[in-house]
Formats: sequence, C-alpha cells, structure tokens
Amino acid sequence: MTLENPREIRGLAIVSMGSQIKRIDANTYRVKSQNGNGWYLVKKNGLEWTCECPDFVYRHIVCKHLYAVEFSQTLRRKITSENLGIEEVCKPETICKKCGSSKIIKQGLRKNKSGNVQRFLCKECGCKFVLKESGFHKMKNKPKIVTLALDLYFKGISYRKVVDHLKQFYEIEVSHVAIIKWVKKYTQLMKKYTDSLIPQTSGIWHTDEMAINIKGKYDWLWNVMDHETRFLLASQISKRREVKDARKVFQQAKQIANGKPQIMVTDGLPAYIKAFKKEFFTLRNPRTKHIAKPRFTDKSNNNRVERMQGSIREREKVMRSLKNREENHIIDGYRIYYNFIRPHQALNGRTPAEEAGINLNLKGNKWLELIKKSTNVL
Repeated sequence: MTLENPREIRGLAIVSMGSQIKRIDANTYRVKSQNGNGWYLVKKNGLEWTCECPDFVYRHIVCKHLYAVEFSQTLRRKITSENLGIEEVCKPETICKKCGSSKIIKQGLRKNKSGNVQRFLCKECGCKFVLKESGFHKMKNKPKIVTLALDLYFKGISYRKVVDHLKQFYEIEVSHVAIIKWVKKYTQLMKKYTDSLIPQTSGIWHTDEMAINIKGKYDWLWNVMDHETRFLLASQISKRREVKDARKVFQQAKQIANGKPQIMVTDGLPAYIKAFKKEFFTLRNPRTKHIAKPRFTDKSNNNRVERMQGSIREREKVMRSLKNREENHIIDGYRIYYNFIRPHQALNGRTPAEEAGINLNLKGNKWLELIKKSTNVL
C-alpha cells in the first residue's frame, strides 16, 4: 500500500503503535493525541465521521485520527474474515453494475470530497464499483451542506441569504445559482419517490385555489388536501381558473391517493362544479359528494387548506415572485417539505405523511434520509 498524504501516513503510524485507539462501538472511537493532549472522540454522524481535534474542527480537513480509525476498521474486517473464513457480503439487492451478478462483497472505502464511499467487488467478473445510492455522487459539497441549504430555503430563507449563512457559519462559498440547481435537482429526485407512496386518506378532501405572483402577473395555484391527515395531495399552477385546470389537480390527487374521497369540499367557483362531475360523478355506489360554498362555521369548511396556503404566501413574499410558470419544482419541493419534513403542531409533532400511514422512519437529517431513500428506488 503506497501512501502519499502525510496525514494518512501518520494515521497508519497511530494504528501500528497499538493501544492508541479504543473502540467504543461500531460508530464511536477514541484516538490518543500524539501531542499529549489526552484523547479525541471520533464519531460517525449519519454518513460522515467527525473528530474533536483542531485540524478537523477548525481547518475542516480529514485528520490523521480519522485515517487511523479507517485503517483500524479495515484491519478489523480483514482479521475477522480470515479468522472466520468468511467475506463481508453485501445486501441481497446489491448487484454488479457490469454483469448483474449478486455475488458482491465490500472492498474498502474510496475517499472523495463528499466523504468516504463504500467500494464493492464482483466475484463473478472482478468489476470494482461504487453505488450512487447516497444521491450525492460527484457533488463538490458535502451532503450536510446541500441538505442544510434545502432546509433553509423551504423554511422561508431566500437563495442569497442561504449563501450568506453558509459563508458566515461554515466558511463555504457557493453561488445562489448553485442553490437553485440543488433545489431543482433534489426536488425532482424526491418527487418521483414520494409520489409513488400511497397515503391512507380520510373521507374528506379540500380543494382551494390562490393567486400567486409570477413575474409581476398573477396566476393560480390549486391545492388538494386531506382533512384528517392534512396530507397535501396535489398542487398545480395554471394561468386561468377554468374547468380543465380544476380537472388537472383533481386527477393528480386521485392518482396520488389511488382512489376517491367520500366528500370533496370546494368554494363556489363554477369550474369546480363542472370539473367535479367530469372526474367524480358516477351512478354506482359509493358516490363522492360535492360540498360547494361552505360557510366558515361549517364543519366542512376550507379553513385547513387555506391555513396551509398562508404558509405558501409567506414563502412567495420572500421570493417576491416566481420567475415563470415552469418553476413548478418549487411548489413540488414545498409539498414534499410540508408532507414529509415539517412536523405539525396540530398533529402532535407528526408529519402529514406519518399521519397518513407513510412512516419512512426519517430521523435527524430528514432531507438526507429522504434523498437516500429516493435514490435507492430509481
């Protein structure tokens, strides 16, 4: 093994001395300081390893202690495999990208700017490869930074203020154009996955439309929300409020929910009445009932979806306006944020997705976990 990085060489020297590394568990180690400053805690947080030493904390570089832990893990795997006569086998769903064989074993790590990436070896054809399952393959910035930018943006921070935040607190310089590309890329990725998940909706849906500013002119944003779970089923932008526009958002809601509601609540817009007959009317039972022109005091009023639209209005004020009608990825991204990321006080801290029976077990960095799940199904 040829090492050129001085910190890698020092890390290997730490391992070779023995008793310099203490393994607490698979994700936590203590590495002795070579300058007599005690011990440094090396810990895995999500997909990344962190260290308490000054090099990692203040200079943001891969320190010798991280390399020492990596060498220690490699040595541990090798010894275990040799003693037991086994190889570290991968998950059954992992297949060779070249020949399609499932006889895959892990073979060390590959280091890049996004961190350590697991490398695999095919026992059939000898091909070595890495999986793009993290969703951040060949990304210049770390997943933590990308997902932080997404979270700040959908919490209501403008692109340029996100740029300022990253520079001020993380000493990372990116352009607002890069943030725009991240939002578009990962929204499209997550949308394909989240739209394939079927929520368990209640019998009542709410539909409402709101005017949004698109380059100085007002178009219309249509939203369909489930009553009990508050799951946002569909969002569509249109230039007018015609029957075909109402039908389009009804069709999207039916596709996401894989069914129809017992009751559809709307305001008195004539387009709703005609669109409802086209999309929901049937002579067979069970039939969907249409409630139009609800009063605010009615139990079936539209105030729940209107409160959600108030949140979108706050987002619109920060943006000042959408650049064009084709920026539907921003609306799609907010729908993902609303359904899967943001906890709701009215749901006792649960998300609408969890309330609708879609429990993805997203913990910690929910954006990162959702992106990983979205990548794995493609």
